Amino acid sequence: MSAVAQIIDNTVEAETQELTDGFHLVIDALKLNGIDTIYGVPGIPITDLGRMAQEEGIRVVSFRHEQNAGNAAAIAGFLTKKPGICLTVSAPGFLNGLTALANATTNCFPMILISGSSEREIVDLQQGDYEEMDQLAIAKPLCKAAFRVLHAADIGIGVARAIRAAVSGRPGGVYLDLPAKLFSQVMDAEAGAKSLVKVIDPAPAQLPAPAAVQRALDLLKDAKRPLIVLGKGAAYAQADDEIRTLIEKSGIPFLPMSMAKGILPDTHPQSAGAARSLVLKDSDVVVLIGARLNWLLSHGKGKSWGDAPKKFIQIDIEPKEMDSNVEIAAPLVGDIGSCVTALIDGMGESFPKASSDWTGSVASKKDANIAKMAPRLLKNSSPMDFHSALGALRTIIKERPDTMLVNEGANTLDLARGIIDMYEPRKRLDVGTWGVMGIGMGFAIAAAVETGKPVLAVEGDSAFGFSGMEVETICRYNLPVCVVVFNNNGIYRGTDTDPTGRDPGTTVFVKDSRYDKMMEAFGGVGVNVTTPHELAAAVNAAIDSGRPTLINAVIDPEAGSESGNIGSLNPQSVVKKKK
Repeated sequence: MSAVAQIIDNTVEAETQELTDGFHLVIDALKLNGIDTIYGVPGIPITDLGRMAQEEGIRVVSFRHEQNAGNAAAIAGFLTKKPGICLTVSAPGFLNGLTALANATTNCFPMILISGSSEREIVDLQQGDYEEMDQLAIAKPLCKAAFRVLHAADIGIGVARAIRAAVSGRPGGVYLDLPAKLFSQVMDAEAGAKSLVKVIDPAPAQLPAPAAVQRALDLLKDAKRPLIVLGKGAAYAQADDEIRTLIEKSGIPFLPMSMAKGILPDTHPQSAGAARSLVLKDSDVVVLIGARLNWLLSHGKGKSWGDAPKKFIQIDIEPKEMDSNVEIAAPLVGDIGSCVTALIDGMGESFPKASSDWTGSVASKKDANIAKMAPRLLKNSSPMDFHSALGALRTIIKERPDTMLVNEGANTLDLARGIIDMYEPRKRLDVGTWGVMGIGMGFAIAAAVETGKPVLAVEGDSAFGFSGMEVETICRYNLPVCVVVFNNNGIYRGTDTDPTGRDPGTTVFVKDSRYDKMMEAFGGVGVNVTTPHELAAAVNAAIDSGRPTLINAVIDPEAGSESGNIGSLNPQSVVKKKK
């Protein structure tokens, strides 16, 4: 072949060669691994990535703020056991998403934050690129793992590593850094397809050691007043049948933490939720299933745990969690499903049930507390207090147990945890381990998108302020979300004053605000209610209609208490300033 003919042949081959680029490789890598939804905020340099993902069949939900998109991705991970994806722009957008990523890691929610970034050679020399920031270095301390992809041929490996890191072992947040120049890199399409990786068995079962199982059974067999505590890790595990079998076979009372409510119904005869103080104080052997002895359980010590010595059996996939606050007498390291199954198998048919003296005392205390609370929940007062308003919502969840309940606030959160019974697993989503505010609208949107179920988001007026603009997102995507804002004109209460008379009190909001008008502004339904009966009617109508709805529930400004049920964490000054 002549030189001219060779040149012509090579030109024709180049023109007919099928090519791909970084944009398509990222999308193809996600789709190959079953990722069908992305939450994010578009902008430079990832705008086209969102457009192309939508064109390729991935659902892309665009938010008004990256933190809310990140919260949505995190709770999507909790609900599906697949990593939720949050897509952000560089620098400020990345930083906005980083709060949600850190919160996901703390709560053990599998999530991947994918952010565009500036070019490495400019960032490393600090030459002042557009939104210049060393994002990988900033992300590393705040997540489970962090990776950067510089070459299109490595996108498949980068996405695969991020997925496996997010869901294996103890789940958590992962950061994936994609510099802007990566997206436009071109390579042969066939070679690109071969570079993609489908993750095989990303979260393999981890079986407990037989000796550890026997040690736990021996301890439990001798218990006089055993207790099982269910954490949100138990809900995430989706080992609902196994957990129910263990609890009912053993006859042991169980105490669900807030996001574990519904694994067994709160009305189950062995539920000790309404006798929490008694069972924590008087129990002698405590089985922790996917629950950590952190501040939510008073670190396993102190007044709330009483004077009687305790022995703990802890089931957790993370060995380092053992002995984090107190000695764990029987650590069971492994995934929850495998550990609980091993306990059931080891119990056989002759394992003794919890004594009737213990279960009877728990049942008596529970019944007395429920009876004492009942009148407060049935009042039809105006203005409402937290108990009467939550009493109305309690009935709605009982009648509509498949409704997803999102909950945040101070009093709104603390009281709802105890008042609203749950009947199905993974239906209650709240602030979790850190107790942060601002998760509400992100969680509500993801719950609607991922489950298709109606969502009831019960928000304190302060908590709603962190993510309230996302009601526009709810309306834009026409999601079946009913937001109830408990409006008492402020944080905790709406009655503080500025001693100087110059400004409003530091915890006070605009009096008699009408949050319902926000939803109306975007085409949704807004309702203002002042009594529990009005509240119940409005929520039922919203769920029946499936339309985006916001209910402004007027609460007595004096009804709240400082810091809800965790006032002990709010230091008080003991110094009297001289005038």
